[in-house]
Amino acid sequence: MGYLLFTITRSEKRNAINFDVMEGLEEAIKRSSKPDIKALVITGKDDRAFCSGGDLSVFHQLRTKEEAYGMLSKMANILYSLLTLPIPTMALIDGTAIGGGCELAAACDYRLAREDIKAGFVQGKQAITTGWGGGSILAEKLPAPIAMKLLMEAELQTAVYLKEIGFINALYTDNSLRACESFLGQMLTNDLNVLKSYKRIWVRKWEESKLRERIEEEVRNCALLWESDIHHEYVNAFIRKKQ
Repeated sequence: MGYLLFTITRSEKRNAINFDVMEGLEEAIKRSSKPDIKALVITGKDDRAFCSGGDLSVFHQLRTKEEAYGMLSKMANILYSLLTLPIPTMALIDGTAIGGGCELAAACDYRLAREDIKAGFVQGKQAITTGWGGGSILAEKLPAPIAMKLLMEAELQTAVYLKEIGFINALYTDNSLRACESFLGQMLTNDLNVLKSYKRIWVRKWEESKLRERIEEEVRNCALLWESDIHHEYVNAFIRKKQ
């Protein structure tokens, strides 16, 4: 079909993102520049979770805003690279997407989801905000009141609702890869240069609106909240629950 499929293979951690996954995403983005690749698709192993965000069992060691900033900034750079990749990108959501998992999905051009999954920007429940750029990206892709409501309520939502508001582009019920190839099929029959030329229209728009600078401000704001006592209390409770 001419697309590259990147799968997060940490099903035992509900496909949570750690530094190894970050490196894998960087490599997938780099490999997507090959002339035989017309699209990049990101999914998660198994059908329980697409991605459950950052792996708190790893990132709980980050205590100060400086320590948090290093991790947040690294992932924000990856998501901006994904957002501005010159070819179409898709999040193939075959399971729950939570927190940073929704930020990853937001950075893709399209979101295709199994109709019974739930997803949500739940960071507010952890006493932080989106910190990888997902809030700023969402502000580009959805009307302001809808995006703000999703972020500020910090709740899991149904796939049906998320499609109604425009976050999810299409739903499927059976085989995820078949649904993916059906969605991308006509697009991938066109010349790569045509796809890149159209994608450039959106990338140029984001450059002109200084999206990269707004993402940087989002990262710094999240880093400040990260070192708060209330966030550390949430993380400690989460770790104890998992032990």
